[in-house]
Amino acid sequence: MTELYDWVRLIPLFPFLAFAIILLFTQRNQKLSTYLAWVGIGLSWLLGWTIVFRAIGDAHVLEEGFRAPIFSIPTGRGLLQLGFQVDALTTAMLFMVPFVCLMIFIYSKGYMHGDPRYSRFFAYISLFATGMLGLIVSDNLLLLYIFWEVMGLCSYLLIGFWYEKPSAMKAGLKAFITTRIGDVIMFLGMLLLYSTTGTLSFHEIFSEETLHFLKETTVWLPLVGTVSVAPVIAVLLFGGAVGKSAQFPLHVWLPDAMEGPTPVSALIHAATMVSAGVYLVARMFPIFALLPETASMSVVAFIGGFTALFAATIALAQDDIKRVLAYSTISQLGYMIAALGVGAYVAATFHLITHAFFKALLFLGSGSVIHGAGTQDMMEMGGLRKKMPITFWTFAAGMLALAGVPPFAGFWSKDEILAHAFEEFMHKGVVSWPFFVWLVLSLGALLTAFYMARQVFLTFYGETRSHHVHAHESPKVMTYPLIALAVFAVFLGFVGVPEEFPVLGPLFGHNLFHHIVGHGYPATPLNWGVMGLSVLLALTGLFLGWLVYGRNPLKEGQPDPMTKLGPVYTLLRNKYYIDEFYSKFIVRPAVALATLLFRFDNSWVIDPFVNLVGKVGAWLSDLGRIFDLNIIDGIVNGVAAVTAWFGKILRLTQTGKAQNYLLVAILTVLLLLGLYLYLPM
Repeated sequence: MTELYDWVRLIPLFPFLAFAIILLFTQRNQKLSTYLAWVGIGLSWLLGWTIVFRAIGDAHVLEEGFRAPIFSIPTGRGLLQLGFQVDALTTAMLFMVPFVCLMIFIYSKGYMHGDPRYSRFFAYISLFATGMLGLIVSDNLLLLYIFWEVMGLCSYLLIGFWYEKPSAMKAGLKAFITTRIGDVIMFLGMLLLYSTTGTLSFHEIFSEETLHFLKETTVWLPLVGTVSVAPVIAVLLFGGAVGKSAQFPLHVWLPDAMEGPTPVSALIHAATMVSAGVYLVARMFPIFALLPETASMSVVAFIGGFTALFAATIALAQDDIKRVLAYSTISQLGYMIAALGVGAYVAATFHLITHAFFKALLFLGSGSVIHGAGTQDMMEMGGLRKKMPITFWTFAAGMLALAGVPPFAGFWSKDEILAHAFEEFMHKGVVSWPFFVWLVLSLGALLTAFYMARQVFLTFYGETRSHHVHAHESPKVMTYPLIALAVFAVFLGFVGVPEEFPVLGPLFGHNLFHHIVGHGYPATPLNWGVMGLSVLLALTGLFLGWLVYGRNPLKEGQPDPMTKLGPVYTLLRNKYYIDEFYSKFIVRPAVALATLLFRFDNSWVIDPFVNLVGKVGAWLSDLGRIFDLNIIDGIVNGVAAVTAWFGKILRLTQTGKAQNYLLVAILTVLLLLGLYLYLPM
């Protein structure tokens, strides 16, 4: 079966070929472009799942991994091998990424119908899928970084796809610049890792010898002193994850990314972009966990926990149906990052997989609502439950999964994170990061259920609150992917049921997910108290949502009940004024500095000095020209004139007549004879 694993290198190739063919040859043929994109991602899905189901039963691949080298790059220290691999984490990601991408590709046919750049859109999302698929199968950090940047480019192209809109153009630029900040920090971590170990291969980095070397090697930092190099590398690499996975303080690009087409939002929030940041931390987790009591894990836990609660509060006051989901994604990514920060590797990756399915479902569901209702403002919606029944029921499944209601997928993965944080908190005490993570994530669970209930009741219940909304169900090409994703939102969580759970534990393979990715990591024990509290918080949030928005649905012209919070609502609606803060204290000073440097260069010093040198040079050139024309050329021309005059005189002696020449000869002889006779001897 080695040959089967060798084919892993083809997984990112199929959508890349679709991208190239569409862009070069089929842009005018929308139907052919659609099928090319479908075939490309479909082949990646079929091959990916074939490898997944083969790897699940292959303990050697799950524990040791399989590597398929492609080529080598000569470096100062030798050769840096680049290739692809199959291991436990790759197996889990290959189950999720190509399938979710395929559903989004199919859905896009209906959503993008009639767009003037329809074929180009399918080319771009094919390249987007190439980036993520290449990233998850890369066997080294350099190749991962290359595909990482491919996705950065695609996010810019797709978020600003409707670039005629100034807001879309600015959103694409904002996403590109913000994520580049994290990418530069990540690249510094890669440089430090390579300069320390001489390799970027995961297999070599995670060997016992290299990890021990990283643990013992120290580096001096200003204001800190001498520290182990491992946490420094971990924190720098984490900078890339903060940017890509939209964690505080680099979260500001993701809500604005809603300016792109809804399938792009689904790709970014579920199958590609933001998942890559969590994947990076999970992939490099052995370095993060090398010194668990150091700053690296504390930074990860704090950023993740704070972001989870911070974003959940903002989602409470948003009216744009996609923007609510955007802040929900930021919050859920915070769950995963916080889980990794307290060592819950399996729980974090499990939530990464389940979240991708139900968040793709929710975004595609919101796109179906927008397609059917013609608006993104939930305050203009209402009453869509009967007009769009498939969209409603599938969206409800995604909402319950996100809210953590059993037995939906999000309940099992989110509960495992809370249980792990609680177990660590019980071991370390109240003054610890696990306690912080457990507390803020529990509060986040309550808020998540509330704002999702608010979204469902505002969108689907009551009566339409705008006279121009005439909703209809979306076409089958859009609803079928919703149904497929809803199945996973309902049932996928069962692969991670704790072993101790009555009936379901043994029935679903004694925590199959832990069997796949949990080698070397102990399973989180079942904690009935944490599970009960999790369910209570979810149901409480849903009940409060029904109490505020469902019992008496809003009517046209009624204000949002959240406005009763007064200044708190204003603060949440304006996203804590983070964008305004960045604009005033970062963007404006940067623009002012750029303007100052421009004037220094253009008006004050550099250009005036250069222009002065130019003017002096021109004056000296003119002086040289005058000297050359009047002196040098005068002498040369004078010599030429004299020579010409003599030539003119002497030319008269050249008549061409022999008698003239004889006469001159006779006269010359007579002259010489006369001189001879005249001159005294």
